[in-house]
Amino acid sequence: MTIQTTPHLNFRGDARQALEFYGAAFDGHVSITTYAEVGMPADLPGADAVVFGLVAAGTGFRVMAYDIPGSTEGSIAGGGSTRRQDNATITDQAFFVSVGSESLDELRGPWDALAADAVIVEPLAASAWSAGFGMLTDRFGVTWSFSVTPA
Repeated sequence: MTIQTTPHLNFRGDARQALEFYGAAFDGHVSITTYAEVGMPADLPGADAVVFGLVAAGTGFRVMAYDIPGSTEGSIAGGGSTRRQDNATITDQAFFVSVGSESLDELRGPWDALAADAVIVEPLAASAWSAGFGMLTDRFGVTWSFSVTPA
């Protein structure tokens, strides 16, 4: 048996833009289903919002997202902020999305893409515990933790 975990992000109207952004960053296929496609009358507000969204890349990267019905203010649900202070990560966010790879070079492309208009919490570089570590909060309010992980 194989069990797979996929982060599922909850947005307030930005799911389509976020999925397309993540698809480009991780070179993944984007699949989107709207509320109208599952039966909501197309003339209702929010019918074109995402009820099911998935990015799947050949590397194994996967992330899901949807728009909370009737919610259009703010970015990702749960929001909050993350920062580094005195060599510690200080946050009031419920979660981070962790991305690992066996090499720093493999992480550079997705990192650089997500870093556009992001808040860099910790630059991606060698650290005391890893050949590469970095954290950022992207333009949609999602905090990503990148790490070089041994095979």
